[in-house]
Amino acid sequence: MLASRGVYVNCLFVGAGAIAQEYAAGLADSTLSLAGVCDLNGERATALASEHGCPSFTDFETALAEVEAPVVVNLTSHAAHAAVTRTALEADRHVYSQKPLALDADTAAELVALAQQRDLALGCAPEPERGPSQQRAGRLLADGRLGPVRLGYAHAHVGRVTDWHDRPASFLEIGPLYDGGVYPLALLVAWFGPVERVRVADALDIWPARESRRPAVPSHVEATLEFRAGPVVRLTASFYAPHRSREFYGLELHGDDGSLYLAGTGAMDTATDDVRYGRIGREYTPVPPQSPTQPTAYLDGVERLARSVEHGDPSRATGRRGAHVVAVCNAIETAAESGGPVSVRDLGATSTPLPDPVSEGLQSPKDDSERQNEGAASLGLPPIGFGCSRYRDGEYVSRTDSIETALDAGYRLLDSAELYGNEHRIGDLLAAPGSPDREHLTILGKVWRTNHRREHLIEACASSRSELGIESFDCYMLHWPEAWAHRGPLTRLAEKPVAEQEALTFPEDEAGDIETADISLPEAWENLTAVHERGWARTLGVCNVSRPQLETILDTETVRPAVVQIERHPYQPQRDLVAFCQERGIAVVAHSPLSAPGLLDESVLQEIGETHGLSPAQVVLAWNVAQGVVPIPSSTTRAHVVANLAAAAERLSDADCRRIEALQDPSFER
Repeated sequence: MLASRGVYVNCLFVGAGAIAQEYAAGLADSTLSLAGVCDLNGERATALASEHGCPSFTDFETALAEVEAPVVVNLTSHAAHAAVTRTALEADRHVYSQKPLALDADTAAELVALAQQRDLALGCAPEPERGPSQQRAGRLLADGRLGPVRLGYAHAHVGRVTDWHDRPASFLEIGPLYDGGVYPLALLVAWFGPVERVRVADALDIWPARESRRPAVPSHVEATLEFRAGPVVRLTASFYAPHRSREFYGLELHGDDGSLYLAGTGAMDTATDDVRYGRIGREYTPVPPQSPTQPTAYLDGVERLARSVEHGDPSRATGRRGAHVVAVCNAIETAAESGGPVSVRDLGATSTPLPDPVSEGLQSPKDDSERQNEGAASLGLPPIGFGCSRYRDGEYVSRTDSIETALDAGYRLLDSAELYGNEHRIGDLLAAPGSPDREHLTILGKVWRTNHRREHLIEACASSRSELGIESFDCYMLHWPEAWAHRGPLTRLAEKPVAEQEALTFPEDEAGDIETADISLPEAWENLTAVHERGWARTLGVCNVSRPQLETILDTETVRPAVVQIERHPYQPQRDLVAFCQERGIAVVAHSPLSAPGLLDESVLQEIGETHGLSPAQVVLAWNVAQGVVPIPSSTTRAHVVANLAAAAERLSDADCRRIEALQDPSFER
């Protein structure tokens, strides 16, 4: 029986080599306790055991008899895994084994059956789908951007183990397939389920003549694998190709609509460009994380196995997958001898549910900041969105490429408006192969102030929906509270001459002043509710509003605003309005967060950025996120589009935020 929640679970480590040190490094931050260490080398066993105040053994049977540890962690050499696991299971211990589970499929299947017969948990490393980069790549698969995945290339360039490992004998005995190939195999099986067959394979016995220590099996293996779910993947596993070559554990998947590149199938940590996406006809774009990431630890799998037992449902899922991976490796070896094809037994292996493509970084009261708000959470607003305005630096520019880059990088909030005149272009992008599915996007829309009258507002919303190709907005907003005179529909402004655009959107009277319309804010809000009643908008909002104006809307006792969008940056933080909104569960979106003249030259932003490895722009965006505000930066520079989104994964301290807030300038004006 395992101890109850909150009490440490005793583990017995079998094997005290280098990998055992990696597992032991996570003990201090885990719910596991090391109760004993066993290794044929008594000195190694004693050294590790003394670090953790537990007994050491050189005989496994003795260790099992003397140590009360319900979980055995099998960290022996590759070829010894199966025998040690069998002995532990026969002693009614739950087992987590380093890879591979065994060296032949029959033995692996027998271990799984034994665990099931005795109702014991059986886990097997690796569990690469848990890594932060792999989770990010899984979201790309889940959001439909690749379309049907049909082809892939996977590498496991373990490298010359005689150069980098102090005890290479175990590696040389089994070859690169069972040591390195298991990483991409485990990940691909997690994503696509079992391999149906090995279509063809080849094995090469190549090695430097100068080396006295040589692999006992082929040093380089290549195989073409056909997965039951459809993809065909070429796998290369090599001891000859150096692990510092261009590909180490890289994986590239190609679908009908786009491609995915993952730098490391076995990576336990992550970097911004470790995951990249390329839709057909476009270069790869890095897909950065949008929330703080933590590297996985070797001990994580053991903890999950222990929890499954504690919950009364001993898990054998990774054990079954490990057995199937062994079956795949066996089939590759057979195919290399016979030429293939060779069928592969699934041994009960199944795919793992892909991560929720829209969950990463969503605002939640459980995040680091207690200032998150219910409005943002209910809408599912990502931490950072993308502004789609065409107006930049005093002129109108095309935004098609930058918006496409933003979608490829992983932005899931688009801020559109009829004033921007490019809704049809955004609609073309959303409908194109390689774009995320609609349900994975949050789309904000805004009606211009010349269309506040009810019939004009309804017409404007209908036109915007049609141009974007959507059934409804996630939030539809008044672009400004004040109403101006109507001069006609604003459909496809980007295609009209600039003079005509200006005449339609900035109506002037005979004196050359802006001509207003006699439509009060309560009336305009009442008109806006008509699109909500028709189901054309999930929620409603208002932009560029003051607190008194927002209070006027709240007093109408109609549909409450879910979003307020305002200009917000360190010079103009609008603390009072932000707090007012958040106290009432209204999400705050910050437009123009980076465009205040001189802002990004501020020394305090540069100093904070140097501390966190961020640019001044990223510091400003991370500050907004820390305040529970969703910034919507707008950039036409590819690198900036990616870097801005990456800021969502950063967390600033309260002290950092106070320094930034000290930049407030009450006299700031555009």
